[in-house]
Amino acid sequence: MIDLGVVAGEASGDLLGAHFVTALRQTRPSLSAAGIAGPRLVESGVTAVYASDRLAVNGYVEVLRHLPELLWIRARMTRYFLRQRPRVFVGIDAPDFNFTLEAHLKAAGIPTVHFVSPSIWAWRPERIHRIRHAVSHMLVVFPFEEAIYRDAGIPVSYVGHPLADVIPLDPDSAAARAALGLHGGPILALLPGSRLSEVKRHARLMLDAARLVHQRHGDAQFVLPAANGAAASIVRAALHGTSLPVRILDGQSHTALAACDVALVASGTATLETALFKKPMVITYRVPALTARMMRKKALLPWIGLPNILARDWIVPERVQEAATAENLAADALAWLDDAPRRAAVIERFRAMHESLRCNAGARIAEAVVPYLETRA
Repeated sequence: MIDLGVVAGEASGDLLGAHFVTALRQTRPSLSAAGIAGPRLVESGVTAVYASDRLAVNGYVEVLRHLPELLWIRARMTRYFLRQRPRVFVGIDAPDFNFTLEAHLKAAGIPTVHFVSPSIWAWRPERIHRIRHAVSHMLVVFPFEEAIYRDAGIPVSYVGHPLADVIPLDPDSAAARAALGLHGGPILALLPGSRLSEVKRHARLMLDAARLVHQRHGDAQFVLPAANGAAASIVRAALHGTSLPVRILDGQSHTALAACDVALVASGTATLETALFKKPMVITYRVPALTARMMRKKALLPWIGLPNILARDWIVPERVQEAATAENLAADALAWLDDAPRRAAVIERFRAMHESLRCNAGARIAEAVVPYLETRA
């Protein structure tokens, strides 16, 4: 038997989960935890039955390709948790995987907490019915989400966003540049995504945009944090035969964001991280054409980037699908570099956003989970 079951679906879920497990261990150092975990959760003391990157698949087409493996892993994990009977199960993101698993566990009398609401406010609102069936308690990271679940009769707690606690309100850009050995002209960070499928779709696009920026600013420098060795290999292949001054970093995305003047960012958690670092950005995303058509039919909001969604405004440009061209990304990046008042204005909006999300989330999540640890399922 274990105290805590956990499933984190990818790098961002692994990072988010590690914060609250670490907070739980401050009062429960002997906490036993196991499930699907990445390196950060493992470091916090969670036993990994499977690695989180096994679930790092996005989009309808990609999921279909990996569906047999995903179904096999979920069946194995369902049996594992029903056998181990954790006091509480916490599913971190990965809603399509976790909600089915959570429904089985909840039906068997195991409390289920889900951390990070799926974006039912952006598309597929009908998922609220599935969530009600699967989740004992929803933990949300954005203030406007709380009312959605309360109105649907689902126990909910707003906990803030763990990244807002970790990222300083005033990042030290000079120290980050010194750490990376960067000096002189404008610095652009290129963040093509953490999944290999995202890196394949976005790395060359961003590098082509960087070349166009470099034509205007010959002293510009570029940093590209690679999530892992496979991602770095894709980037190196795209750079082969060019002299573009790009530093490929081994992770270090936060250092890259602290150091940069402007960022090109694939839509996802990285856009929020960029906003928390108070950096002007251009958001982009590409998916297979079939996936794009299906998602557009279900979209409820005009934005895909978290900073725009939180602001309910077009405060940073988004270049998606057909508009995701090197020319557009370069033009948007150059527009940021050429307009100091606009940069200053968006930095102030990002600071207010940061303050609204800074709630000591790890402690709040631990506080919500603790009651379930007091009784054996």
